[in-house]
Amino acid sequence: MKMTKEYRIKLNLANSCSQLCLAVVLVVLASLTISADCFHHDDHYPEAIAALFVFGDSLIDPGNNNYINTSTRFQANFPPYGESFFKYPSGRFCDGRVITDFIAEYAKLPFIPPYLQIGYQYQLAYGANFASAGAGALVETYPGSVVDLKTQLWHFNEAEKLLISNIGRRGAERIVSNSVYLFSIGANDYFSDSTKSNIFKSFTPEDYVAMVVGNITAALEEIYKKGGRKFGVVNMPPLGCAPVYRAADLAAGGTGECNGQVTALAKLHNVLLSKRLEHLQKQLKSFRYSYFDFFAVFVDLFDNPLKYGFKEVKSACCGSGPFRGTNSCGGRWGIKEYELCGNPQDYSFFDSVHPTQAANQQFAELIWAGPSNVTGPYNLKSLFQLSL
Repeated sequence: MKMTKEYRIKLNLANSCSQLCLAVVLVVLASLTISADCFHHDDHYPEAIAALFVFGDSLIDPGNNNYINTSTRFQANFPPYGESFFKYPSGRFCDGRVITDFIAEYAKLPFIPPYLQIGYQYQLAYGANFASAGAGALVETYPGSVVDLKTQLWHFNEAEKLLISNIGRRGAERIVSNSVYLFSIGANDYFSDSTKSNIFKSFTPEDYVAMVVGNITAALEEIYKKGGRKFGVVNMPPLGCAPVYRAADLAAGGTGECNGQVTALAKLHNVLLSKRLEHLQKQLKSFRYSYFDFFAVFVDLFDNPLKYGFKEVKSACCGSGPFRGTNSCGGRWGIKEYELCGNPQDYSFFDSVHPTQAANQQFAELIWAGPSNVTGPYNLKSLFQLSL
């Protein structure tokens, strides 16, 4: 059939339109898979981006335990948790944000939700939070109820595969090497339930602590082998000074003092962890780390509460009994009645173990830009800015 000039023009216009529409559709689909300010496959993405990958327990869990089969003991997805910021219970053991929420803000990253949250995998270019309330460095700590450190590492390996699938191997390698890996785990391995276990009784305190610290440093080495170079590590606070232990001391006829045994384990942990990190820096090329002295900061907070803006540092905002040290916040842990303060910003503890949002912000600021005697040899800000 012979085409007229007018028909050829219409056909060319139709083809151009089809090509344009196809291009628009492809762009839209790409934006649904990876956000527009993120990456294209392999070669086109911001070189300077430093993601944040988080491993830990309830101190920094943004709600991963909402998505596993566990008991309410290991969940905070009910009021009054979340009241100070989210206005709903997000799963964080806090009245609002946890430390890593602030760190992400300071690093100019978007909010990093729980890794296990459905659909989150497409945002992995900014990092992921694998932390799980109740988790320990040992798989024997609350087995079957939490996501232990070993499993969190497995999730990281799966996340790496997703990154490779989404943006290509070279892009994924660049993210892994430029990212910061933050660890805050071990407290649950030393709490009273764990120290009553058969595994604890089978070792001397020194050997038990060595196992906990060994698992943490082994995790750092595993990520190092994959290309990770920048690590943030939080040491143990004076665990025995939490309201739950002060209340227990009072119930045992004491005066509400700290639990010496648990705090002694925290001290052993910190000494060994510090030495192991120094060793790794000498042993592994380009290994850089930030060690936050949580213990020293908490001791200073107890001694000088007004310096940190707090009026109450021994009792919790939410709970029951002396020091509000009974685990009853929210009425879901077997005790329906509980007390709730009206001014959580004045408290360092929200419940019997966990800090308030106000305290978390103070800790995050020190982790991010604190002096070397508190956060060293690097602080997290300098790690994010560091190019290796």
